[in-house]
Amino acid sequence: MGIIKDNGFSVKVIDNVVIHAQEPWTDHWLPLTNLDLLVPPFDVGSFFCYKKPSHGNFSDILKSLKFSLSRALALYYPLAGEIKWNEAAGENQFHCNNQGVDFTEAFADVELKELNFYNPDESIEGKLIPKKLRGVLAIQVTELKCGAIVIGSMFDHRSADGYSANIFISSWADITRLETPSMLPSFDRSILGPRCPTTYSSSIDDIFTLFKPPTKPINNDKNHDDEGDDYKLVNRLFYIEGEQLQNLQLLASENGSRRSKLEAFTSFLWKIIALSMEESENRNQICNLAVAVDGRSRIGQGDGEEKQKLLASLFGNVLSMPSGSKNVQELKKMPLSDIATEVHEFVQTATRKDHFLDLIDWVDDRRKLPLVAKAFADNKEMAFMISSGQRFQIMDMMDFGWGKVAFGSCYLPSGRQDCYVMTLPSPTNKNDWVVYMRLPLKHMNYIEKHASQIFKPLNADYLEI
Repeated sequence: MGIIKDNGFSVKVIDNVVIHAQEPWTDHWLPLTNLDLLVPPFDVGSFFCYKKPSHGNFSDILKSLKFSLSRALALYYPLAGEIKWNEAAGENQFHCNNQGVDFTEAFADVELKELNFYNPDESIEGKLIPKKLRGVLAIQVTELKCGAIVIGSMFDHRSADGYSANIFISSWADITRLETPSMLPSFDRSILGPRCPTTYSSSIDDIFTLFKPPTKPINNDKNHDDEGDDYKLVNRLFYIEGEQLQNLQLLASENGSRRSKLEAFTSFLWKIIALSMEESENRNQICNLAVAVDGRSRIGQGDGEEKQKLLASLFGNVLSMPSGSKNVQELKKMPLSDIATEVHEFVQTATRKDHFLDLIDWVDDRRKLPLVAKAFADNKEMAFMISSGQRFQIMDMMDFGWGKVAFGSCYLPSGRQDCYVMTLPSPTNKNDWVVYMRLPLKHMNYIEKHASQIFKPLNADYLEI
């Protein structure tokens, strides 16, 4: 079917098929929720690596995966459709038409232990994760020459945040093992419906705003087009040892207020990126930081156990993105504990039930307009977002019957122009973190040079594969 080659290894595409949701299904339209509308129309990927199964050949495994995917899509039916303009509604919606999911079968001439986990641009994109050419979801299953298996996916981000995407993969795994999914998805739009009349605090305007398309292509550090690849966005994977996280937490808590490890890490990264910008002679530039906050556990506060269960199973995007904005020189001079206080304060604004209810109402009054997180509204300023994947528990949930995941991570394709960082649980040490980072090359190089004691390149030895 085709061979993908580069300086590393080759991938042979064995077959491309379309998997449809198992009947019964009904052709219908499903609106995006107000919180889905806060997500731009771009894709987000993930990949899960498994050691060689102890039983079954690859052909039988593929048959099992395709059959179970068809059953999973019957539950997650919008994923088998597409997002397109609904003339009757006057907006983009899910067209649940069961056009199906593109499913690629491939073989890679490389062993699992030989993959360059540190540089997924070399080993993952265009090889082990599919390009989504249509629809909402694409899947690729690749056998490596050692018998290991990699499952890659690419979602339209408007359909799912990280939590929902992982719930889908987990349900697919449950069905493959002939078990009932541990959680059945809900697409009940009333759960995130606006109040009548709508009401909201002006503080929402500090977090989201109207999107105005840039007059020039986005470049996270402007006026450096003559510096070659320095400002090209690159993807990297690191691990951080638990001892280093504890040290950062102690530094972030020096003003007497105990900060979380995530707050400490976020503050450290904000400062070091600012230092990198200063070295690049961007001393007067602004550095914007956004933090993804999940609203599932917040929206239902005080509404009883049943509402909490409904929110836990709600499929889609349930995120807010509070942010801070600082001059590079300010961040340089501030001790880590002061930066951590800034992070704590702006994140706290989005951790309450009333914030998410206000946000839903705010979007409802602007539903026909393009919206964006304020941190990313000005394409002339550096901006990056940090999200925590610690709670996803991917190592335990993504078992297709061959054992637990050896390693899994998100991955942003090259077409995206935003900077993004996600912390993930370590598969080998519960105290450590794995960190996925997508930043301009110049900043990445600075971080690796000046914080090598914290950011250690992820490799097969650490992953014990």
